[in-house]
Amino acid sequence: MHPLTAQITFMLEIDKLKAVYRKTVVQADNNRHENSAEHSWHIALLAQVMADYASEPVDILRVTKMLLIHDIVEIDAGDLFAFAEEHDHQAQEQKELDAANRIFGLLPEQSGQDMLSLWLEFEQAQSADAQFAKAMDRVLPVLQNMSNHGGSWKTNKVKKSQVLKRNTYLQTIAPKLWDYVIEQVDIAVNNAWLVDD
Repeated sequence: MHPLTAQITFMLEIDKLKAVYRKTVVQADNNRHENSAEHSWHIALLAQVMADYASEPVDILRVTKMLLIHDIVEIDAGDLFAFAEEHDHQAQEQKELDAANRIFGLLPEQSGQDMLSLWLEFEQAQSADAQFAKAMDRVLPVLQNMSNHGGSWKTNKVKKSQVLKRNTYLQTIAPKLWDYVIEQVDIAVNNAWLVDD
């Protein structure tokens, strides 16, 4: 297949991400459910805005690329609620790996391998770039739910401990943002937007 044909095929395939809906709602649009493509755009921009809070050097271009591709696998695997049961998350991992191989495999071989490697780096969250990217993915729903009086947290009876556990990447890679999240979670508990445990 000609490289351009492969690239166009990939770009048309990832358009399907706009049809994958998340639990988080868009307050500015009558609380409709956000789609995964919107989420990816939003956190990519968040990373640009919050880059100065990284506690160690990060390559913001790599971080942004990770965030733009991290949820592409949901085209096949679907979105799993962040606070689903652990066994559901484990099953989702294999679905997402299969999806990554298929979707990035649509690209010309080298660029497909490069994207797959970047996606795997994000998933494993060992590098500073991946940890910062993962932290941005986790902190945006905090901002969204707080601005929406609990939003999907309140609807789904999410616990304080779940939100804190999900945001632990911030502790080391962006400590000032971690402190902010702790403050926000306490406010959410006081307002009965999160279950205190």
